Amino acid sequence: MGILQPRRKTRSVRVGELALGSEHPIRVQTMTKGDTADVLKTFDEIVGLEATGAELVRVSVPSMKQAQALGEIKRRISIPLVADIHFSAPLALEAIAQGVDKVRINPGNIGRPDEVERVVRAARDRGVAIRIGVNSGSIRPRHGLSVKDQADDLVELSVREALRHIEILESQGFYDTVISIKAHTIDLTVEANRRLARLCDYPLHLGVTHAGSLLPATVKSAAAMTLLLAEGIGDTIRLSITGDNRDEVKIGHMLLEHLGLRQKGFDVYACPSCGRAEVDLIGLNAAVEEATKDLDYPCRVAVMGCIVNGPGEAADADVSISAGRGFGFIYRGKQMIRKVDEKDLVRELRREIDAWIAERRTAAEAVLPE
Repeated sequence: MGILQPRRKTRSVRVGELALGSEHPIRVQTMTKGDTADVLKTFDEIVGLEATGAELVRVSVPSMKQAQALGEIKRRISIPLVADIHFSAPLALEAIAQGVDKVRINPGNIGRPDEVERVVRAARDRGVAIRIGVNSGSIRPRHGLSVKDQADDLVELSVREALRHIEILESQGFYDTVISIKAHTIDLTVEANRRLARLCDYPLHLGVTHAGSLLPATVKSAAAMTLLLAEGIGDTIRLSITGDNRDEVKIGHMLLEHLGLRQKGFDVYACPSCGRAEVDLIGLNAAVEEATKDLDYPCRVAVMGCIVNGPGEAADADVSISAGRGFGFIYRGKQMIRKVDEKDLVRELRREIDAWIAERRTAAEAVLPE
């Protein structure tokens, strides 16, 4: 029995050429790190993110200088562009005029009611989606630069704030909306999204905000997202990492693949090594990962450090190594193919992987209709 519940039913929302919602794949997105006004650097960053697997990308728009650069960026890239805007209707209007595919705003705090109406009308006329973004840190009451004490439950406050912004958009007949409630703790993120999921049918964007560097961000994000995705909640995700945003994309895809929400791509896994290992398994695994980093065809490769448990633990892999002292055995599934000297293991494993992939491709082509 699988761990996944059916996807929560949502409406579909188009973001450029993509569609978000329960009838579509869960999308992986990220955000650029640099100054959006620097068009060439932003373009280079986005190209790298797209090559890693990003399906849409968000950029910061803190001033008109960045807003006016959006059109040129949009013309250069092929994935949907999202403008991240706070407290400014003029910036939202400029971003829409520049041709972005979605704006991240909170309609309740971007300006006067007439300004909000202008933004919503412009988004509707241009077919631009709106993402409501509620952050547990930004909804706490402030007095200048100090945060006020408040007794409201943060889950309740976050959901109430999201519903307030939804009501503003719906009052103007706008429904091309995506919603996110993010917090830096797992329990708040999970419970707020559970409650919101019961109260609306809009696609939800999942994430744990200011989650930290690679290791803590991965653990916190994976924990929160797994709980929600397993319950069928979530239509697009972003891991927030204080570090390389390409890692956000890679880990996002890996999470979806291992939950069975995406077809698995090329996958290398290995045993952790132990006192039985008679080979530098850590080094061997790193060498295998390096030698296969160009592959994306769905294939499971196992790297095992001994011949005691290795063959059994790797039996579900498509191609594997079980290593011993000075040698190793290469397997296809449960079948041992040949014994190989340790110095040749990586090269011979890659040769076997290439042959396995070529055979699968040939077989797939043979059954294609003419």
